[in-house]
Amino acid sequence: GPYDDFIQTDASINPGNSGGPLIDMKGEVVGINTAIVSRSGGNVGIGFAIPIDLALGIIKQLKASGTVTRGWLGVSIQNLTPELADYYGVKDGKGALVGEVFEGDPADKAGIRPKDVIIEVGGDKIEDSRHLSQRIAEIPVGETITVKVVRGGKERTFRVGIVKRTDEKEGLALQQPTEETDLGMTVSTLTAAIAERFKISDTEGVVVVSVEKDGPAERADVQEGDLILEIDHKPVKTVEDYQSRIGKVNKGETVPFLIKRGRGLLALNITK
Repeated sequence: GPYDDFIQTDASINPGNSGGPLIDMKGEVVGINTAIVSRSGGNVGIGFAIPIDLALGIIKQLKASGTVTRGWLGVSIQNLTPELADYYGVKDGKGALVGEVFEGDPADKAGIRPKDVIIEVGGDKIEDSRHLSQRIAEIPVGETITVKVVRGGKERTFRVGIVKRTDEKEGLALQQPTEETDLGMTVSTLTAAIAERFKISDTEGVVVVSVEKDGPAERADVQEGDLILEIDHKPVKTVEDYQSRIGKVNKGETVPFLIKRGRGLLALNITK
């Protein structure tokens, strides 16, 4: 999910070894084995482990309270494309774009607004939306931190008090700005929360979040969680791209879509 940052290793990991230690050449524990991807189904393949720094933080929380809590900022976010970075005046192209600020939550109270680009948290540079999610999640509840944003090409700094993330707030984070069209589906810009919901490994794009029964999209075999890569052989990276492409299609006209589903690509023809 968006809060994990795994170590990747080619060391042999036997079935049932999840939860066991990953040890380096010095005999030190550097991670907790979590999963393996193997073509043969055996112990040869790519292994993944939770970094020990993350595990120690979780252990500390479990010892203190018996539960794991994660910090909550109160925004929905997405990655910056090169075009968005240029448009919002982010010179190095790094950061997380705020799509929505939830009323009454910490970011809202601090003065952070939609279309702000978060570039630093607590003095740490933010690489992308996934990095921001990880950084906020590890901040102790109740702590006040500095959040630096780019707004209108200028940097501004806010002090934000972090609160506890709850299941209700998790649901809010999944509710992203969407676009409904007469193709019978609703799409959204891919965010960390939506990527987790549909198990999508990509970091940018436009994803189908709902499909209308018996609509054009369903008849063409479009499914929830499909990632739209191209429409009429033209790339689609944002909802704005999607709107632009669909707006040029006449009613009754059939348009080709390039879809990514899981690890495979599909070419689907949808009639408007």
